[in-house]
Amino acid sequence: MRVRTIKLFDEDFGNQWCDSVLDHWDYEDMREDPKWRKGWVSFDCALYDPTRQRIYLGITSFDADIFKAYDIRSDSFVDLGYGRIANEFDAKFHRSLVWGDDGCVYAAIALLHDADRYWDAPGSPIVKYDPVSGVITKLAVVVPHVYIQSIAIDNTRNTIYCLCLPPEKLAIFDLNTGVVTDLGLIGNSCGMAQGENIILDDDGCLWSNWAVLRAWQSGPGVDSVRLCKYDPRTGQMTFFKTGLPNPDGSYGSAKAEAFFNFGDGFLYVSGANGSLYRLDTQTATAEYLFTPTPERPSRLSSLVKAEDGIAYGVTGRQNNCELMRVDYKAGKFEKLGPMVDQDGKTLWQNHDIVRTDDGTLYVCENDNPYRSSYLWEVKL
Repeated sequence: MRVRTIKLFDEDFGNQWCDSVLDHWDYEDMREDPKWRKGWVSFDCALYDPTRQRIYLGITSFDADIFKAYDIRSDSFVDLGYGRIANEFDAKFHRSLVWGDDGCVYAAIALLHDADRYWDAPGSPIVKYDPVSGVITKLAVVVPHVYIQSIAIDNTRNTIYCLCLPPEKLAIFDLNTGVVTDLGLIGNSCGMAQGENIILDDDGCLWSNWAVLRAWQSGPGVDSVRLCKYDPRTGQMTFFKTGLPNPDGSYGSAKAEAFFNFGDGFLYVSGANGSLYRLDTQTATAEYLFTPTPERPSRLSSLVKAEDGIAYGVTGRQNNCELMRVDYKAGKFEKLGPMVDQDGKTLWQNHDIVRTDDGTLYVCENDNPYRSSYLWEVKL
C-alpha cells in the first residue's frame, strides 16, 4: 500500500513543550496561544462527495475554523465558508457529517470549553451546507447551551438524532418543523458513557450506550455501561441490561466505542481496546469476534465498507497504527501494513475513515498532542 499525508498545517510543537502545558492549561490558555489557535487542528470526521470528488472534513479548531473539504482533483484544501456563521465556541464537528435526501450536508457542533462558560456558549444548532450553491446556514439550536458529539440522520422521517455532551442525552431534531424531542439522559455522571457515534439499524432504530449510576454505592460497577435503542415506530427507548462482553470472558461489560451498519441485518460494534463484536439488534446480544492488537494500546473508531463482507479500518494508537482489512461476516481480519507517511511520520490515531469510488482510503488523524493532525491518503 502507498501512504501519503495531506497537511493543513505542519506545526510541530515538540514533546517537551507539549508535556509541560497540556496537563494544566485551561481552554482559554489554548485559545490565546497562537500556536494552538492558528497552527493546530484535529481531523475528526469525513464524508465523501463522489459527484464533486471532495472529502468534507469535520475539524477540531481553537479558532472555530471547523469545516473544510479536501478536493481530490486539485489536491488541495477548500474553505467552505464556515467563518461566515462561526461562533467563538464552535470547536469541532466530532462525528457529525451526514447526507440529507435533499443533497445537502448536515452537521452539529461539539465543544471544547468547560462549565464556567456554559451560559456564554449558545449551544449547538444543526448546520446545513448546500454543495451546489455553497450556502451554509445554522438552523435552530437543539438544546440551549448544550453541544452535540454525534448525529445520525433518518431520511425516511426527515429527522436528525443528536448525542449531546454535556449532559449526556439523546434528542431528535425534526427538519420539517424544527421541533426538538428530548429522549432523556443516558449517562451516569461518573464518566462518559457514550461512544464515538450513534447509528441506525436496518429497522430504523437508533443505538447508543447508556450507563447505570448505582447511587447507593461508591461506584457504578464493572457492568455499568450497557446498550440502548430508540424505536421511532413506537416512540420508546429500550434500556438493555447488558453491554459488550469482555473479551476475556470476565464479568462486566466493555464500553462500545463505535457502531457500524453494513446492511446485513446486524450491527458491528468496536470496544475493549479495539475489539470487534457482532450485535443482534433484536436481543442486543453481542458476539465477540476478535481483538486485532491486544498487546498494546489500540482502538477501532471507524470502519468503512468496501464490498459485501469486507471493510477497512485502522488498529493501534499512539503512533503505532496499522491498516487492516476486515472480513466482518467471517469474523476475521488481516493487517496490511503500518501507517507511515512519505517523510517517516506515523499516525497518532484514527478517528474516521472514508473510501472513494476508486478504492482510495482517506484516514482522519485526530488529537495528536505534539503536532497538527493530518489527513492520510492510502492507495491499496
